[in-house]
Amino acid sequence: MTSAPARTVSLHDRFARDLPELAVPWQADAAPDPRLLLLNEPLAAELGLDAAALRGPDGVRLLVGAAVPDGATPVAQAYAGHQFGGFSPRLGDGRALLLGELTGADGALRDLHLKGSGRTPFARGGDGLAAVGPMLREYVVSEAMHALGIPTTRALAVVATGRAVHRETLLPGAVLARVAASHLRVGTFQYATVLGDVDLLRRLADHAIARHHPEAAAAENPYLALYDAVVAAQAELVARWMLVGFVHGVMNTDNTTISGETIDYGPCAFLDAYDPATVYSSIDHSGRYAYGNQPVVAEWNLARLAEALLPLLSEDQEQAVTLAVESLRGFAPRYQAAWTAGVRAKLGLPADVDEALVRELGEGLLALLARDHVDLTSAFRALGAAARGDVERVRLLFLDLAGIDDWLGRWRALGPDADGMDRVNPAYIPRNHLVEEALEAATEGDLAPIGRLLEAVTAPFEERPGLERFAAPAPQDFGAYRTFCGT
Repeated sequence: MTSAPARTVSLHDRFARDLPELAVPWQADAAPDPRLLLLNEPLAAELGLDAAALRGPDGVRLLVGAAVPDGATPVAQAYAGHQFGGFSPRLGDGRALLLGELTGADGALRDLHLKGSGRTPFARGGDGLAAVGPMLREYVVSEAMHALGIPTTRALAVVATGRAVHRETLLPGAVLARVAASHLRVGTFQYATVLGDVDLLRRLADHAIARHHPEAAAAENPYLALYDAVVAAQAELVARWMLVGFVHGVMNTDNTTISGETIDYGPCAFLDAYDPATVYSSIDHSGRYAYGNQPVVAEWNLARLAEALLPLLSEDQEQAVTLAVESLRGFAPRYQAAWTAGVRAKLGLPADVDEALVRELGEGLLALLARDHVDLTSAFRALGAAARGDVERVRLLFLDLAGIDDWLGRWRALGPDADGMDRVNPAYIPRNHLVEEALEAATEGDLAPIGRLLEAVTAPFEERPGLERFAAPAPQDFGAYRTFCGT
C-alpha cells in the first residue's frame, strides 16, 4: 500500500531502465516495528523532501522500503569486485536496494539507497540485515566526512526495524537510508566485462559519463576521457583521506566509486597516534588496506578499471593497453599535487613557498609524529596556536623537543596563516573511543551520546566550550582498536 510521502516523493528509475542487466527488481523485507532513530533534516531539505512528513509513520515506511512511490522500481544492483586482492565475479547488493534516483533542490540527480533491508538474490550466505550500531556508525562518519569537505555518500536516516539481528549476540536491527551521486563502482564495470557484453559495457560507460563526467562526451575518445576523470577524482579523494587521517578499511574494487565519493563505511576509523601501518579492520590480517597503503591500493583498483574498459578504449588491444597505462601514470602526480596542496593549507603556507619545501615540511612533521606516536588531529590543530605564537601546546605533544623545535623554527619563519589553518584543521573528528561509546549507548536505546557526537563533528572547525572531550585524544587505557565490517 502506498502512503502520503510515497505519493509526494518522485523517484526516477534511470539506472534500472538504462542497465536492466545490472538491476534485479526486488522489495525490502517488512520491518515489524519501524522506529525512526535519526533523520538528517539538512540533507532532506537539500533533496527537496519534507522532514516532517518523513518523521511520520508513512515517511518511516518509505525509509525502510515498505512504501515506495508509484512508478518507482527498487532494484538490487549487480557488480563484481576484487576483495582483498581476490576476484569475485558476482557480488552485488546482498542486503541493499536502490529505491531510485531523486532530483535535489540543486537539480542534481542522487540515488536513494537502503542498507540492511533484507536478503536479495546477491545475498550469498548473509541474512541481508544490519544492526543499529554499524548503521549509526555510517551515519556519523559519513556526515563528519561531509563536514570536512570530503566527497562522500550521505546518510538520510537510520530506522530501527523492531527485528533482532543474530551476530555474536542478538542485536537490534536497523535500516540505513543513504544518498549518493550514484552507486556505480569499479566493480560494476568488472561485472559487465565478466558477462562479455561489450554493448552493455558501452551503455554502462555512457551512463557513467552522463551521470558524473559529462565533459568526457565531447572528447576525441570519450571512454578514455571517462577513465582520466575517474583517475583524477580518486587521486583527489584519497589525498583528502590521507590529510585527515581517515582509514577506509576495506578498499575493494566494489567500494571504489566512479563519482569519486567515499562509500561503504564498514571497518572505517580515524587515526589516533600517527602511524602509516595502522590497520583497524579485524579481517585485514595482512595490512593490505593499512592507512599508508591507501594511495597504492587506489592506483591498483584503477588498474582493474582500466582492464575492464579496454574494449572501449581502442579496437586494437595493444593500443588500448598503451592508452590505459599512460592515463594511469597520471594518478601519482595528481595524488601528489592534491596532497601537497592540502599540506600547504594545513600548514598555512603562502602560495609563494616552493612545492618542494611544502612537501619537505609536511613529510618532516609526519616523521616526527610517527616517531613520538603523536595524535594527528591534535597536532595539526595545535599548530594554529603555534602560528599565533603559543608553541607550547604543540611542544607538549612531543618527546623529541629538539626535533620539533627545529621544525617549528623553519616553519614559523615562513609566516603561516593561523586563521587559514583553523579553517582546514579540524578540532573534532569521530574519535574512535567516542564513536564506540555512542554506539554502545544507542544499542541500549540511549541516543543522547550520538546526538552530542554529531553536534561536534558536523561543525568540525569551530571550537566550542563544553566540547573539550570531543577534541581530546583517546585515553591511554583505550588500547588497540579494532572495527568490524558490520555484516
